[in-house]
Amino acid sequence: MAENSSSNPIRVLLVDDHTMVRRGLATFLDIFDDLILAGEAESGKEAIQRCAELQPDVVLMDMVMPDMDGVSATRAIRQGFPQVQVLALTSFKEGNLIQKALEAGAIGYLLKNVSSDDLARAIRAAHARQATLSPDVAQVIVHAAGHPHVPGFELTERERVVLTLMAEGMTNTQIAGRLTVSPSTIKSHVSNILSKLGVASRTEAVTLAVREGLVTWTPAPPSPELRRRKLPGRWK
Repeated sequence: MAENSSSNPIRVLLVDDHTMVRRGLATFLDIFDDLILAGEAESGKEAIQRCAELQPDVVLMDMVMPDMDGVSATRAIRQGFPQVQVLALTSFKEGNLIQKALEAGAIGYLLKNVSSDDLARAIRAAHARQATLSPDVAQVIVHAAGHPHVPGFELTERERVVLTLMAEGMTNTQIAGRLTVSPSTIKSHVSNILSKLGVASRTEAVTLAVREGLVTWTPAPPSPELRRRKLPGRWK
């Protein structure tokens, strides 16, 4: 299923802190004759070490990881190994994260719902030094261009991710599970977020973040239990 010659396949380094994601991507690479697994890393710090050892052609880089995040790792790899192209592959499409990844040197930004064929094309494009963006990511960039970010909130990248998940209605425990860290770590992040935004509650933080364009938010439909409490006469 290769588009290019398989005599000199593109060597790909997989960087993700979830073992199952790496296994799935490794299986995906086997489908294409012109793509080959160069190695794996489970953190940004390990990715830098593996680039030094393996000299891959393209790195598929998760953005949200413990130890060292994808933005920092991308910047270090592009500075230390300019011949290596980095392609962001993540579940997050928060505008500030996209901007920082591209500014760090990522040649493309894809979401993890990308199809196998589209991901293969993006890897080939990255190897040819051509940029690729997921359609949803491109829309976020266009929206951000018309709604410039309001400065003054010095949140870290991880705090912005936590704030985005707060806006989705997740509890500290749910956010901790999503980011594979302890609930106490998330509690500390939330405390820092409230302090930096100058608010006293999670609700105020989310309201301010949505108003200032720090996150986007679509309200979830109320649960059946909540609707029963609000409309007792219409439920049996």
